[in-house]
Amino acid sequence: MDKDLIHVLERIATAIEESNDTLSAIAHHYDSVVPVMKRNAVRAEQHAEEMDRGFAQQVKDIFRPQEN
Repeated sequence: MDKDLIHVLERIATAIEESNDTLSAIAHHYDSVVPVMKRNAVRAEQHAEEMDRGFAQQVKDIFRPQEN
């Protein structure tokens, strides 16, 4: 009976170690991918804002009185 209990506890310990390894791999992937995704999202937003400002200026230029 003691041997069975020890075997079960060893299997639980092994499963916990494997879970920790998996979680560590996920955390590493997250830490390497998310900052890049955030940086790209910020760049895309800045680009969209620049394009909006550029479009607004083009519209203003169309309706600006022409100098002769």
